[in-house]
Amino acid sequence: MSENDIVFGVKDEQQVYQPRFGAYVVIPNKEGKIILVQAPNGAYFLPGGEIEAGETKETAIARELIEELGFKGEIETYFGEAVEYFYSRHRDTYYYHPGYFFLMTNWQKVCAPTEDNNQLSWQTPEKAIQLLKRGSHQWAVKQWLQQKSKQE
Repeated sequence: MSENDIVFGVKDEQQVYQPRFGAYVVIPNKEGKIILVQAPNGAYFLPGGEIEAGETKETAIARELIEELGFKGEIETYFGEAVEYFYSRHRDTYYYHPGYFFLMTNWQKVCAPTEDNNQLSWQTPEKAIQLLKRGSHQWAVKQWLQQKSKQE
């Protein structure tokens, strides 16, 4: 990692971290709200998730969107990579989690989500930033807001 990397969380040098690569999207609606996924444990995240073996960032997003939202769409903008160090109590594991963040504006609901254990909600960007559990997800929403303000 270089000094220009965007990093959230604090790496505990005494721990061994499992790499877990993820890809996520900011999806706004016409009212300017963005959709969040609330996991069964109550934590909020941007749509997306772990990049599985053999997947690209884009194919991981496509799979995750069907699983979580029942959406299909086209990626418009790449915001960048942000790394997160965290401990998962649920999995009793320390994670090194590079996340790749995108904007998706051309989307549509095509089916019911294939996972039924999440809650979905549309939130204002400001409220989303407050709700999102991970600093990297908050950063991505802020990137979108900066891009949006430059276009207005």
